Order: sequence, then structure tokens, then C-alpha cells
Amino acid sequence: QVQLVESGGGLVQAGGSLRLSCAASGRTFSGYAMGWFRQPPGKEREFVAAISRSGGITSYADSVKGRFIISRDNAKNMYLQMNSLKPEDTATYYCAASRQGPGSSLRGYEYWGQGTQVTVSS
Repeated sequence: QVQLVESGGGLVQAGGSLRLSCAASGRTFSGYAMGWFRQPPGKEREFVAAISRSGGITSYADSVKGRFIISRDNAKNMYLQMNSLKPEDTATYYCAASRQGPGSSLRGYEYWGQGTQVTVSS
């Protein structure tokens, strides 16, 4: 089992920045690829970014490429640096863990956090 807890969400103006954190506990953190997903109000959950077990491979949704940066450390933490935020980035953000690899499909992730709300005002 892996337990995931997100933090760092909040209200920010368009053009601002936020840094989300995901703290993991339980099984060996380094054995899992990690991802960030988000669910805008009234919409389905969607892929944001993913990072490999070593941290050497990252991938991003086109909508956030060049603005968001995913990273992880050896202390069971993963991060999402969000810059140049837009109102359309408003969503609940979830971190997730996968034994399969840093993919973009929700089905590839076995463990999920409870989410943290990000609201971007125009």
C-alpha cells in the first residue's frame, strides 16, 4: 500500500504560481512512477504530468507544457511547480502512483491521493 497526501493548493491570480506537494508513505516510494492529474469542475479527470521512478523521464500534457514542472526527491515527495497559471487551470489536483511507469492513463495508476484544490482567478 502507498498513501498519498497532496498539499499546496489555493487561490491565485492569473499569471501567478503555486507549488503542489505530494507526500508518500508506505511501500518503497522509489519503486513507483508518479503522476499528477486534475479534475476541472464538471469535467473528467485528466492527465497533467508524470515522472519516472528515477526522475529522469518526465512527460506533460500539451496544455501545461512549458509552464508546469514535475519533480521528485528521495524523501518520498513529489512536486508540481505551476507557473503562468490560467483560469482554465482551475481544478482539483491529484497525485498518483504507478508500478507500470509514467503514463498518461488514469488506469495505469494504482494509488491516489484525496486531491488539493487550485483556483485561478482572472
